[in-house]
This record gives sequence, C-alpha cells and structure tokens, in this order.
Amino acid sequence: MTSAWELLLPAASAPARARGRALQEALRDAVRSGRLAAGTRLPSSRDLAADLGVSRGLVTEAYEQLTAEGYLRSGRGAGTWVGDAVRAARPRARDLAPRSRGDLADFVPGTPDLSLFPRSAWAAAQRSVLTDLPHESLGYPDPRGLPWLRSALAELLARRRGVVADPERIVVVSGVAQATALLASVLHARGTRTAGVEDPGSPQHCALYASAGVGTVPLPLDGEGLALGPLHASGVRVVVTTPAHQFPTGIAYSARRRAELLAWARSVDGLVLEDDYDGDFRYDRAPVGALQGLDPERVAYTGSVSKSLAPGLRLGWLLVPDWLADDVVERKRTTDLGHPALDQALFARFVEHGDYDRQLRVCQRAYRERRDALVAALAERFPGSRVTGIAAGLHAIATLPERYGPEERFLARVEEAGVAVRSLSAYGHGGVAGDQVAGASRSPEQVRLVLGYAHLTPGRIRAGVARMAAAV
Repeated sequence: MTSAWELLLPAASAPARARGRALQEALRDAVRSGRLAAGTRLPSSRDLAADLGVSRGLVTEAYEQLTAEGYLRSGRGAGTWVGDAVRAARPRARDLAPRSRGDLADFVPGTPDLSLFPRSAWAAAQRSVLTDLPHESLGYPDPRGLPWLRSALAELLARRRGVVADPERIVVVSGVAQATALLASVLHARGTRTAGVEDPGSPQHCALYASAGVGTVPLPLDGEGLALGPLHASGVRVVVTTPAHQFPTGIAYSARRRAELLAWARSVDGLVLEDDYDGDFRYDRAPVGALQGLDPERVAYTGSVSKSLAPGLRLGWLLVPDWLADDVVERKRTTDLGHPALDQALFARFVEHGDYDRQLRVCQRAYRERRDALVAALAERFPGSRVTGIAAGLHAIATLPERYGPEERFLARVEEAGVAVRSLSAYGHGGVAGDQVAGASRSPEQVRLVLGYAHLTPGRIRAGVARMAAAV
C-alpha cells in the first residue's frame, strides 16, 4: 500500500488548480494497473490528506468522484474500498501495420519507394491550403468529394489515362480497397452474389467482395487477358480486372481482348471493375489508355496514389457508370460521411499546380532504372532466366531454368538465406490458372517468381539477387 501511495505524490505537487484532477487520475491509474487491488481499504480522507500534504476536501472530492465512476465503493461508517469493476490494466497501443520481416533482401511486391515522397512540395501545398481554404469547406463534405478535387481528377485522368471523366461520377475514396468494397456492397444490394476475379490475381479482390457477401469465381488468363471461354461459362456478370498491367503476371490485355471483354459485358448486361493500380508506370512506351474510355457505362474505374505517393495517405478515386452513381454515393455517405476535406483540398492543389505530374516523372525514372537493374542482375546470376510481362509497374515475373527447381526447395533455401520472395503460384485463387502464365503449362521443376523492385535501390537489387543465387 505504501508503494501505491508513492504514485499519488506527484499529484500532490501539481499546481493548485490542477491538483484535484491530478489526484483523481493518479488514483484511477493505481486501480487500473493493479497497484491498488480490488478489496483494498483506503485510508480515511483525513489520513490521506495528511500523508500527501493536501486539503481534506481535495481527497474527499476525489473519493466521491471515483466512487461515482465505479473505481471505489463506500458505505456509511464502513470506509472506502477499491471496487472490483476494473478487470485489466490499461492496454498498450499495438501497431498492426504490415511490416517487412527484416530480411536481408526483400523482393515482396506491392510497395513503392516511400523515400521518394515529395515532402517539401507536399508541405508547401499544405501551407497554401490551410491559408486559403474557406471555413465552410471544413464542414461535412459532399460524399463524392470536394468539387475542386473531382474537377482536378477529371482533367488528370482524361489526360493521363484516357478515361471519360465526368466530375459528377467521380467518388473520392480511401484507396482502391474502399472503392472495391463500396462497389461490391452496392452490387450485392442489387442482387449480385458472385463476381469473377483474375486467376492468378490480387488476393485482396476476393477478400473485399467476400466482406460484402459476394463470392468470387477464379477465371484463368491466356496470353491476351481473361480467357473468354471460361468467362462465358462462369455465369458471372461482374468481373474484376487489371487490364493495363495484370497483377501478378505482368501482361497487358490486347486490344482484341479488351474489345471482347466489353462485348461480353454488354451481352450479359454486366460490369467490369478496372483496377488501374499502376497504370501510369510504363517504361518502354506511352501507357495504354484505360479500358473505361471505351465504354464508360460498362466499366467502373478505380485508382489511387498508393503507388505514386504513399499508401499511408489513403486517397483514391472511383469513377462509376451513371446507372450506379446514386447508389454508390449513398453507400459512401452512410459508410463515412465523406473523405477528409483537408486531404482532398491539399491533393487538388498538388494536382493543379503540376506537382503530381512531376512526382510521376520522378517515380518513372527511378522505377525504370530499378527494373533494368533487376533484369541485368538476373541475367548475370541466373543465366537462362526469362523476365516476362511488359516493362511496367513495380514488379516483374522471372522464370528460372529448371536446374534451380523444384520451386518448393528453391523458396526454402532463399528464405533460409534471408531473402523474402513470392512465387507466382502464391497468387492463385484455387483454379488451374494459379500454375499458369499467359496460357503456358508449368513444369514442376520451374521456378516462377514475382519480384517487387520499386522499393529497392539498384545496389540492393543486385545484392539481393546475388544472395538468392548463392543460396541455391
């Protein structure tokens, strides 16, 4: 009990005006932490006041307040006791954000180089917005997003990605994940129970649709995109695609397959969700325009700044067909009452002043150099290996000669050497396509890797490939 009173001494020396509040908080902490256990009898208010050198009224008020809150209990003539309402010590705040395991080399795809974030330009935009933004703009925003940002996005997406961008049909969201979840929820409410997903493909698409009560059907790919036969046979009317740079195989849908996919959507009165997650990053030619530009009423288009700026900003966009717009906007309203207004205004200024275009150019130069470094390192350390897929995005597919297989043994050895890497088969959804790339059958001895490189410097890429080669 003496040690528990020691916790109260700092409160007794607090400034006079704050002393009562400090004493109450110190008593709460002592009970929560277990230093004052349930059933402990407390000194009388007179005795505790004398021990701490404070007024008796201060202690009496603290006892009464904590009794009212349930921390203490008292009875006439029976004294004051620690109650039993508090069961656990104060929990510590944990960080559940995904983190690297600390491997010596990490080729897991999906992360941009966060050191490229334009801190100075972002800070300047923030200062400008805080100075100029009208007070009323800090109220609840239009659930679609600030008109200023939706207009800036419409111009940006039309210019860079060839979309048909009506600001009235753009919804500002907290990334592609929320865009997919919103759309899945609306489609479920309209009667959709299954959606097609690329196989192999992003595991997030399945999880996000499942959270809305929509099952997913894995659909295989061929060399041009989604294979049409399985698509027609599946019976689905909604498919999720990454046509500009398919994840993870790295192919771009051919012009013929894009037209055939839209013809399928029209024939079944269906919808294509286009996830344009890294459509701005093409290194050998200008990026192919978005699928949405060919048929805005059959394609919902989504993208974000997660690969160009930072995923922690949680900022993206969803461009929906007119027949879905009202339902999606209402679902966005009921979900979160709209995206943070300051973040929207900041990004609108960032886009309008050309800072976003400059950032994209910085990333393109860096990521092209890193892809070239990866291709060269693989050629040197794994002679006979092939890098497939278009020169784009933040990852590449590497197929190693059969002498390095089988794949399971290869992965075990490089993991022991401290190299984090994913195989292509890890992105399968349970269909036969998980073991295929662009329609080719997979040999049991072949090793097919999905290698992320954007977050690594050229030197770390070369060192990581060398370590991987030494391990096998």
